[in-house]
Amino acid sequence: MSANRLARAKPLGQYLAALNNPSAASAGRRRFVGSTAVRKSIAGNGQEHHHQHRKASTWSVSGVAGVAMTAGLLGWGLSELRHGGFPGAVLFDSGFSTPRYASMREMEQALKEIRQEIGEGEDIISTDPDDLHAHGYSEWSTTNPKGLPVAVAYPRSTEQVSMIARICHKYRVPVIPYSGGSSLEGNFSAPFGGISVDFAYMDRIVQFNKNDMDVVVQPSIGWQDLNEQLAKMGSGLFFPIDPGPSAKIGGMIGTNCSGTNAVKYGTMKDWVINLTVVLADGTVIKTRRRPRKSSAGYNLNGLFVGSEGTLGLVTEATLKLTVIPEEFSVAVVTFPSIRDAASAAAEVMQTGIPVAAMEIMDEVQMKVVNMGGATAPRVWKELPTLFFKFSGTKAGVKENISLVQAITKSNRGSNFEFAKDAREQKLLWSARKESLWSMLALRKEGEEVWSTDVAVPFSRLADIIEVSKKEMDDLGLFASILGHIGDGNFHESIIYNRRDKAERDKVETCVKNMVKRALEMEGTCTGEHSIGWGKKESLLWEVGPDTLGVMKAIKAALDPNWIMNPGKIFDRTD
Repeated sequence: MSANRLARAKPLGQYLAALNNPSAASAGRRRFVGSTAVRKSIAGNGQEHHHQHRKASTWSVSGVAGVAMTAGLLGWGLSELRHGGFPGAVLFDSGFSTPRYASMREMEQALKEIRQEIGEGEDIISTDPDDLHAHGYSEWSTTNPKGLPVAVAYPRSTEQVSMIARICHKYRVPVIPYSGGSSLEGNFSAPFGGISVDFAYMDRIVQFNKNDMDVVVQPSIGWQDLNEQLAKMGSGLFFPIDPGPSAKIGGMIGTNCSGTNAVKYGTMKDWVINLTVVLADGTVIKTRRRPRKSSAGYNLNGLFVGSEGTLGLVTEATLKLTVIPEEFSVAVVTFPSIRDAASAAAEVMQTGIPVAAMEIMDEVQMKVVNMGGATAPRVWKELPTLFFKFSGTKAGVKENISLVQAITKSNRGSNFEFAKDAREQKLLWSARKESLWSMLALRKEGEEVWSTDVAVPFSRLADIIEVSKKEMDDLGLFASILGHIGDGNFHESIIYNRRDKAERDKVETCVKNMVKRALEMEGTCTGEHSIGWGKKESLLWEVGPDTLGVMKAIKAALDPNWIMNPGKIFDRTD
């Protein structure tokens, strides 16, 4: 963070006081950003990098008007039509007045002011219809509410993000953050229109502190790209959180993602040291300094990690790194039933064996991988399968393998199949990593994949997986179970015909039943996909109206105009 930005950053108390004083307030398989692929090469510590990206189309009043009439009418336009009928919230009713978003004229003025502040030499606003569609609709998502953004902004710096937020706050324009675009619960949808802020150009390593084992990055760097650059530096360090291959750090922070390594390394929240955040009115704050441990005030990292951009826009993150283990080993083992596999996984955790990763895929998902051909010429046994990753010292890995083999054998598991070398390790593990792409590849015209997740305590894993799988089979759904079973998290992926209401109703029933079972077992409605647009009802079931009211009070304090990614996590009127 530069000195001038540090000078502008306000203590949160001062910020809240300003907000409460209106007179003081300032006014396909893997899809990449928009309709183009944004790639880069970063050599070393924050050096010059190059993008290949189509220039954002020039904005005009008539262009926005034309797009907004078709793409935005069911989004932010509808918020204008219905803005008189919102009931109060469950708690703190006086703090939740009716939201009002920008009119057409105000939207045009906001975009005009953004362009004026950027200046003639740089164009960061796009109203290209392909860009608008890509930033409001996701083929991966379980839900896609009607409405698209009316513009996409491509900022290059924290200062530009701050300027965009300040102007949007002034005109009450919704602001929706976008990084990898790989979310599954409608997290980056634009139900009220507004501006999608795409961080495609903010994808650099800002600072690498090898001796302190941390790194400062911008939000659109991918976790795989980060690790590749750390390897090229010969650092001996890596960032261990590993969700979907196309995930970016900003989205990973927004959803508090996990990934296959979560059983050993935890989730995203465990690896964030501090964040630079642009708040709703453009104020820039930094949550902490750089020590890994601090007791200085509220844990604001915990507030912003998992908040899905509803409280602020993350423009930089300082992340912990860890040492690359001396030894790796990857193995797979099959089971006669999904209960046997889940029981073995639970026992591994209950015994305290430090596996690096432990993933489950049922026989349907193994068949899907074979059909999709992602790991060809390898053909997998179409049985419930556990995938194990072991890491550490050579002696430690050998001992842990022996202990896990004994547990799987006692749960009717087959003999371990080990990867012979690094190439085969990658192939074995890619079967798990390619699972979603393999499912998407099987879709026919009119079909979609509904992918959702829950998490439960270890002792209930076998129960919920077995019952959920049976229900899907009984309903005649083409569905699979897979997931990060080492931390109690598993996923259902279901192919269905979106045009067939009866089939969609069956899928919704199946998903809701899975969520309700998880909650009855003291679990959660989402282990890593987050709430987004699709699981707001489930969140209310999980935490209840009073806890939801506390969340809304925080939201109202930081974002009184309700412009930051509105419609996600909860509605103002729940």
